[in-house]
Amino acid sequence: MANCVVVGINWGDEGKGRMVDLLTAHYDVVVRYQGGGNAGHTIINDKGKFALHLLPSGIFREGVVNVLGNGVALDPESLWKEIVQVSEKGVAITADNLKISERASLLLPWHREMDALEEMRLADKKYGSTKQGIAPFYSDKYQKKTVLAGDLFYPEALKEQLLDLMEWKNLTLTKVYGTKPYTEAMLDEWLHTYCEQIKPFICDTGAYLKKAEEAGKQILFEAQLGSLRDLDFGIYPYTTSSNTIAAYAPIGCGYPGIRIEKVLGVVKAYSTCVGEGPFVSELFGEAAKQLREAGGEYGAKTGRARRVGALDLVATAYGIAIQAATEIAITKLDVLSTMEKIPVCIAYEIDGKTVTRFPFPAALAKATPIIRYFDGWMCDISAIRKWKDLPEAAKVYLRFIEETIACPIRYISVGAERESIIIKNKEEE
Repeated sequence: MANCVVVGINWGDEGKGRMVDLLTAHYDVVVRYQGGGNAGHTIINDKGKFALHLLPSGIFREGVVNVLGNGVALDPESLWKEIVQVSEKGVAITADNLKISERASLLLPWHREMDALEEMRLADKKYGSTKQGIAPFYSDKYQKKTVLAGDLFYPEALKEQLLDLMEWKNLTLTKVYGTKPYTEAMLDEWLHTYCEQIKPFICDTGAYLKKAEEAGKQILFEAQLGSLRDLDFGIYPYTTSSNTIAAYAPIGCGYPGIRIEKVLGVVKAYSTCVGEGPFVSELFGEAAKQLREAGGEYGAKTGRARRVGALDLVATAYGIAIQAATEIAITKLDVLSTMEKIPVCIAYEIDGKTVTRFPFPAALAKATPIIRYFDGWMCDISAIRKWKDLPEAAKVYLRFIEETIACPIRYISVGAERESIIIKNKEEE
């Protein structure tokens, strides 16, 4: 195996955690390099069902070291609660298998409140935030208005800095949003209850990763959300506030010199979208309800219903390109097993013209999908483990995807369980 980044190709929620959990059998280190607790990776294994939000998905594999890099929005409260919940199910989490970058900025107590207040102010123009404080956090990070995890080891300087930040933030909370200010006592409680608990995990992850690579360790990088939520290359402004692309992994992990040799792009067999923004291939009415229920399409973090639609190959080809994906995994193919006809968006129509290249975000409002229908296979495929055993209609569907996006399919998920996977070999392409 080679150093590999697992990324989402579309809007997120493609099943990255499921793939990371599977692949960690072949890797020594798993790294989260961006994003925060605003999305969930659902994992089902022999220890149970888990929805991870900050912990890397390799935490369930014995012997695997898990790293939260400097690019992560590190929320001490959410992280500690997650550590406790996972530990209670028999998963050992220690300083040996979880390492937090000392250069990761901390998501501060007011960031979640700021997030919710701004969404409330925007009303029907809201961005669809999960209200986990991500946008305010990254805004403050780039204004140099937060603190680093390593600052927890310098309590006097930390307290002075936090009080200055609180004074500044309270101006916005009270005079813009008209809500209550934070107090020193509230900060002290946050520091004692959550920050103190995560200190044992904090270290120089850049130095650790450099030594790991020099020792020949195999490193797997785990992204959050998908290509179309990338701050620079997504459907702005309906994006997250960090870079979800594979190219950011060396920076966000803490060791910019690390080599990335493979990029596994994860694509759901149909489209889903949590949050606001353009979604050209979206389905509505009974068709949407049936697909949502069949796929259990509800957010792992929020529980809210995901928007669902036909597989969008225009958006998928774009996601493949900006991720520089070398191979892909198709997830939830089994969900389509009861559909007589399967819709696929093969192009857009914009102002009377057929468009196959993903357009600039502002043009998406005018786009309508051009749909091609494929025959369904109408049988249960969840027990299949070899490409040759798939129904011919399923093979036709997958080959069309592969040819259209010009990227080989390597993995096909036919169930949520770790072993419910088909590995497609090169000779089967």
